[in-house]
Amino acid sequence: MKDNISDCLVIGGGPAGLAAAIYLARFRLSVAVVDGGRSRAESIPMVRNYPGFPCGIAGKKLMSLMRHQATQFGATYCVNEVHALEKTEEFFVGHASARTFRARTVILATGMVDRQPNMPTRLRGKAVAEGLLRYCPICDGYEITDKPVAVLGTSAHATKEAKFIRTFTSEVSLIAPDGAHRIDRVERARLSQDVEVLDGPCTILGLSNGRVALQLPSGVRWFASVYVALGTDPRSELATALGGQLSPWGYVLTDEHQRTRIPSVYAVGDVVEGLSQISHATGQSGVAATAVRNELASATAS
Repeated sequence: MKDNISDCLVIGGGPAGLAAAIYLARFRLSVAVVDGGRSRAESIPMVRNYPGFPCGIAGKKLMSLMRHQATQFGATYCVNEVHALEKTEEFFVGHASARTFRARTVILATGMVDRQPNMPTRLRGKAVAEGLLRYCPICDGYEITDKPVAVLGTSAHATKEAKFIRTFTSEVSLIAPDGAHRIDRVERARLSQDVEVLDGPCTILGLSNGRVALQLPSGVRWFASVYVALGTDPRSELATALGGQLSPWGYVLTDEHQRTRIPSVYAVGDVVEGLSQISHATGQSGVAATAVRNELASATAS
């Protein structure tokens, strides 16, 4: 690291950011990872579909191992929040609390935020830890096989999720969180052939004996798990501030090498539209890190 200028600043320390750092450090590049400490992967009780862990691995443990792997090859890791990113003539400057980070290239691995149901934070944390509140049926739909499951949400996104979960269990209830469903009558009738469709409002009352209680207009219902299908919000503010291009849903657009429209700025993981999976994110990171390496090598050669 020359004059405290990294070859690459990785913003975000989830699976995507740490995988990028591992590759970059092994390319013998100087890399600084700045992590706001809000990785969705940290909250996963047990990751069971990531290759190499047949008995599963806790999200926190996986992130700890990846941090160790990145730093043992020379990457630096800092818990901080980059709240602004700017480009000077020579390098990028990431502004964080009480300090700045300078780098020749940037990889954005800022992820996205799940929209949450209206319930106390402490209760939500306990429900997630016990597998009673879930967010990704691709990740863990297998775990709720043949169990009664509620999908909290409405509109096209929630409808698709309810249909997907139906492949694991015949006991699926699609519940509108605030009132009547925003589904037309034809779609509702078609959906009702396989999924119980219930209007809200719905309140999560509490947890007991490995089940979660929901208050509905018709009374209290108990479920083995509740899937939250309220949507997500990408953390794409840093990209837009520099002129990055977004999809209609707010995700950062990239090319096949994970390059954004901002020269020397790349994006990987959940901030990019695509399959929200750890394996997918780490694959993107390998592509981006290799592209960064090649970009810097080309600049040095010229």
